[in-house]
Amino acid sequence: MDIEKAADGFSAMGAAHRLGVLQHLVKAGETGLQVSEIMARSGIAASTLAHHLKVLQTAGLITQEKRGRAIINRADYRHLEALAEFILQECCMAPSSNEDS
Repeated sequence: MDIEKAADGFSAMGAAHRLGVLQHLVKAGETGLQVSEIMARSGIAASTLAHHLKVLQTAGLITQEKRGRAIINRADYRHLEALAEFILQECCMAPSSNEDS
């Protein structure tokens, strides 16, 4: 994952409401949640929630699938795992003793 894509993902998670929405979607699993279910769980108004979902989708953190009139939102686990790997591998690795020489 390149640094720009990682920054986009972390930035999208940088707002408390978006991080909360993402938590609800991760906990929902592959089934995902409809917008109305996210509204009920988060207490976020529809227009504000639409904005947050768009930011999360644009950053690749969630996917949306239209089923009839409903939109099913799901966490994109592969992308979230790639972000976790990026931060652990690229940012948190202790320098090796060879780098001190």
